Amino acid sequence: MDLSKTAVLFVDLINDFDFEGSEKLLKSTKEILPNLIKLKQYARDNNLPTIYINDHFNLWQADVNLILDHCTNDRSKPIIDAMKPTQEDYFLIKPQHSAFFQTPLQSLLTELEKTHLIIAGIAGDICILFTAKDAYMHKFTLHIPSNCMVSEEKESNDYALYLMNSVMKANINPI
Repeated sequence: MDLSKTAVLFVDLINDFDFEGSEKLLKSTKEILPNLIKLKQYARDNNLPTIYINDHFNLWQADVNLILDHCTNDRSKPIIDAMKPTQEDYFLIKPQHSAFFQTPLQSLLTELEKTHLIIAGIAGDICILFTAKDAYMHKFTLHIPSNCMVSEEKESNDYALYLMNSVMKANINPI
């Protein structure tokens, strides 16, 4: 893997965990939090651009502080405190599941001359899967660490990893 061509994408980690099924997703996200922190540090240590792509929570403003304020609560605070973007990071909002759909992500990655993506976040069987599919269609190579992605159900997460590995040729080895 050529690190000079690599970017790290964090999908939907700024989250309020206030929806049906969020208890399971929150529990699983807390379990992978040490791996997410490790990935974030790896990106810093290797000067990799870190791009957060997040749901907009009906705010429709790509203002990281507005999204952080909206999402921070007793459930989400430990995750947000550990994973919130810094001033060096990029922050985009998305209207649907894929980080590529109607966002400037493709243009940003082209401008940064990145062709390999490390993708992490939640939920693996929805937003990570759709993002990986679009990335693959755009000819990016992928690493989706299995220990940096969770879904509400383990079986759904495992199946998404299977699809990303077998169909989209993603490396799913843990970090």
